[in-house]
Amino acid sequence: MQEEIIHHVLANNDTFILMATGGGKSICFQIPGLIMDGICIVISPLIALMNNQVAELKKRNIKAMALTHSYKYNELGTLLDNCIFGNYKFLYMSPERLQQEIVQERIKQMNVNLIAIDEAHCISQWGHDFRPAYKNIHVLRDLKPNIPCIALTASATQNVVDDVIKELKFENGKVFKQTFSRDNLAYMVFTVEDKMYKIKQILKKNPSSSIIYVRNRKSTIDISNVLNNSSFSATYYHGGLSANEKQQNFSDWLNNRSQVMVATNAFGMGIDKSDVKTVIHIDLPDSLESYFQEAGRVGRNGKKAYAVILTNKNDEQRAYSQFIKSLPTVDFIKLVYKKLCNYFQISFGEGTRTTHNFNFYTFCKTYQLNTKLTFNALIALDRSSIINFNQNFKRNSNVQIIVSNNELFKYLRKNQKVNEVVQCLLRTYGGVFDQNITINTQQISEKIGCLEDEIIAILEALENDYIIKLSLKKTDSEITFIEPREDEKTINRFATNIRNLNAQKEKNLNAVIRYISDDQNCKNNQLLIYFGESIKSTCGICSVCITYKEKHKIVCSKKDRLLIKELLKNGGSLSSREILSRSQISETKLKTVLKLLLENKEIVITDYNTYKLIK
Repeated sequence: MQEEIIHHVLANNDTFILMATGGGKSICFQIPGLIMDGICIVISPLIALMNNQVAELKKRNIKAMALTHSYKYNELGTLLDNCIFGNYKFLYMSPERLQQEIVQERIKQMNVNLIAIDEAHCISQWGHDFRPAYKNIHVLRDLKPNIPCIALTASATQNVVDDVIKELKFENGKVFKQTFSRDNLAYMVFTVEDKMYKIKQILKKNPSSSIIYVRNRKSTIDISNVLNNSSFSATYYHGGLSANEKQQNFSDWLNNRSQVMVATNAFGMGIDKSDVKTVIHIDLPDSLESYFQEAGRVGRNGKKAYAVILTNKNDEQRAYSQFIKSLPTVDFIKLVYKKLCNYFQISFGEGTRTTHNFNFYTFCKTYQLNTKLTFNALIALDRSSIINFNQNFKRNSNVQIIVSNNELFKYLRKNQKVNEVVQCLLRTYGGVFDQNITINTQQISEKIGCLEDEIIAILEALENDYIIKLSLKKTDSEITFIEPREDEKTINRFATNIRNLNAQKEKNLNAVIRYISDDQNCKNNQLLIYFGESIKSTCGICSVCITYKEKHKIVCSKKDRLLIKELLKNGGSLSSREILSRSQISETKLKTVLKLLLENKEIVITDYNTYKLIK
């Protein structure tokens, strides 16, 4: 559809593009941006995505710039002047950067030919990665009312599409929707007790570039260590790594020095690697939109690839706990708002545009509030434009132990005063030997029962003795009140939206639960139906289709039965896993053969859940 889209944009029309990950969306705004006189402004949510596209454009001698956070405020004027007078064709920036007055003033002077909004689902409150700053992108349309706009995303339901079009004030708009079906991608869902064993099995069978998505930062390190100790090459990626660490680990994976990237969902947007064979999710995603986007990073070379979810009986409850139970009710948000106003002594009817330094942990402790619920309540207040919750200045003290385990404990025997602090570090923060870990010094002080200044003094002494690497940043987050204090009236105006958003999140998770639980309908078709596509036939390669085909072609031959009986005769009592690895029979067929042997009372299951030959 790229050519049709490009002609539509060149005709000065607003355009919405819905294409699967790797479908070639960027070309749809880059070609018009090059053809037309002037500069194309691209709004993008991730620095990695911006830098990747700018680097690719520069390779082709196309002048492009990304206004990332690495540039200081006093540098912005010069950079933006270059865009006005320096024949630049593309200017990339985040939606947050767009809010700066200096940026808006310079955009007024630019000869803008096109406005491109990447990851446009972030605009919609129903989108899976909703970002409050995206709500203000309409300012570009106000600054440049006659310039066409193109919005692009890889995953969006019809509700999201409609919402984005409304927010961006589309005129003469048209939606171009590519099919979500990818013939080379096999969607697999496996219910397993031992996920690590299954991961190794998959990676061994498909020894190509892979991504494993996990829920938290510690798991990225733990799983990559297990894989490296099991003859696989793996690295990891999460939001807490330094820029150099991210770049090094990404480079190792991109250039196939590491087969596996173990990552949180901070990794992936804008990654252009065509030979990824497998994406494995070992935790449930919060929505099918985010899953589809992450799964779509495999098989861009057109070869068969696998998107796998590993699940067990506990995952559903864990997902509800993480994604749903942590959602604040309207009443809880009202409580947090009142406490916030009291905390900063904001009088009724006042507070507008006042900014305050904010220590989140102290606030929660002062009013005995649940930290997870309170954090999500502040996010909800931010999204509703009641406050601006700026986390860019949060307390960010980092520690890494730089000596070996033995050296550390030798040191502790000689320095008993620091022993309690180090033990608390080890108990509270996993991976502190492997990387810089963000710590909360106030939390440590309360656990031990001493002043925070004493903790900091001990950490500094450890650094002086070359036991740890330490970075202490004593800044905090910021709260700016956008609305005057009106207590319940303030929240009541947004109460319906908050309830709707919470209901939408539960609806999204329920869709994920239905997807992993439905073992009767083709996985590819389940996704197509969710995204509003009609279906014609089953894919033939997903876990449901494969199981169906195997069930209908399985013939329990005498040879198979004799093989398993011979293995049990020579090996004694064996687990199904041991039989599977020794017999080379498919897993589905093995289950059928074992069931037949049990029914014929030729074998028996022991108390240790192994199979034994009946003599």
